[in-house]
Amino acid sequence: MSRFETAFAKGPALVCFITAGDGDTAANLDALVESGADVIELGMPFTDPMADGPAIQEANLRSLAKGTRTADIFRMAREFRARHPETPLVLMGYANSMVARGAEWFGDQCAKAGVDGVICVDIPPEEDAELGPALRAAGVSLIRLATPTTDAARLPAVLEGSSGFLYYVSVAGITGTQQAAQASIEEMVGKLKAASSIPVAVGFGVRTPEQAAAIAAVADGVVVGSALVDLVKQHGDGAPGSLRELTTALAQAVHAARRA
Repeated sequence: MSRFETAFAKGPALVCFITAGDGDTAANLDALVESGADVIELGMPFTDPMADGPAIQEANLRSLAKGTRTADIFRMAREFRARHPETPLVLMGYANSMVARGAEWFGDQCAKAGVDGVICVDIPPEEDAELGPALRAAGVSLIRLATPTTDAARLPAVLEGSSGFLYYVSVAGITGTQQAAQASIEEMVGKLKAASSIPVAVGFGVRTPEQAAAIAAVADGVVVGSALVDLVKQHGDGAPGSLRELTTALAQAVHAARRA
């Protein structure tokens, strides 16, 4: 089984996002995994993160101000894989950072660093040739995004060539600023799961254990990002303790759905 299959086979998975180079990244990643995160998303800092709200935008700027480069991110990934051989690692970011040196180069670097999957926010399925074939050739999952506006006509294109898991962006907006109504999440997750066997993880706007628990009751995974990034902003290099506290509570809420 792949790392993704193992992570999702246990039941609803907690997917945790932080930005590479923001705070003490290695210590933050360790805190997430050791506190119950099942899948890690590591954000690649970018100057114009169009899908992200203020929290992650500011994290991108903090990281870039420290001089974080693509080489640093792959080093962080390699070191993470050495410390956590079983935890799936996803790079999340934007096309400029991924294809600047060529899609084949990026896919090769992902494979060498032990990266399991990539989420590229601004390459739509219709432009899959820009990155998808290179990732698949390198054995790296391309994780696509579905949204509330993804209708039945377009869903097959979203699913084609996608693997690892499907990321359902539950609001038609940016990260961290609002949460969708539970009823709308349940309806769309049902449609996505009926159309594909790929696990469905729900994100955007999930901040509390209570929200995570409600989503875990219907989805295969819950993605939390801005709430964690806010802690890094507040505590800087001292963030791991606060990250452990919140991640433990989130993991307990999500994993309780397994027992239910």
